[in-house]
Amino acid sequence: MLHPLFPHHFFNLTSFQHAFLFQEKPVWLALKELEVFFHHVELGKIECNVPSSVTLINPKLISIGKGTRIQPGAYIEGPCLIGRNCEVRHLAYVRSYVLMGDGCVVGHATEVKRAIFLNGAKAPHFNYVGDSILGNQVNLGAGVICANYRLDQEEVTICVGKEILKTGFKKLGAIIGDATFIGCHTVLNPGLLLRKNSKIGPLKSVLTSNLKRESFFHV
Repeated sequence: MLHPLFPHHFFNLTSFQHAFLFQEKPVWLALKELEVFFHHVELGKIECNVPSSVTLINPKLISIGKGTRIQPGAYIEGPCLIGRNCEVRHLAYVRSYVLMGDGCVVGHATEVKRAIFLNGAKAPHFNYVGDSILGNQVNLGAGVICANYRLDQEEVTICVGKEILKTGFKKLGAIIGDATFIGCHTVLNPGLLLRKNSKIGPLKSVLTSNLKRESFFHV
C-alpha cells in the first residue's frame, strides 16, 4: 500500500502524458519538478490557431496541442505547455510554468501560475490557481481561489492526524484529487490536500485536508 500522501491516492496517472513528474513521494513535490521539466522539454510547437489579440510572451517557450481553442484577449507566458483539445478563454491569464494535459479549461478572468492540470481539469470562471495540482476531471466553480501564501509568510505545512509536515514551500496551493467538484466562491487555503471524488459546497473556507476518507464536504 502506498503512503497516503503519494500520488496514487489522488490521481489516476495512466493516461497523463507527463506522469513521470509524479514519483512515490509526497504528491506536492511534483511541483518542484516543473522547472527542471521545462528546461528539458522541447517547446515552441503551436498546433492551433491563435487570434492576433492573444498575447504570447516568450512564444518559443510555449507549446499548444492540436484542437485547442485560444480565445481573443488571452495572455499566455512561457514556459508553458498546453495539451490537445483544451480551451483558454477570453481574458485568461496563463503565467509561466503551467503544464496542462488534454481537454483542460482555463476560463474567463482566470489566473494560473506554476500549476499542473491533469486531463479534463477545469478552472472555467474567475479562478486563481497558484502552485497547485488539479486532478483528472476536477471542476472549480466560479470564483474558487486556490490560495498559495500564508498570511504570516511562513513555510506552508500540512497536517496529517496529529503530525505537522513541512513541505519546503513558501508558496503552495491545493492538491485536488480526481473528479473533485468545488462549489462557487470557495477558498482553498494553502497546503490543502483533497482526495479523489471530494465534493465541497459553495462559500466555504477550507482549512483541513481530507486524508482519511474519500469524501469531505458533500453538497
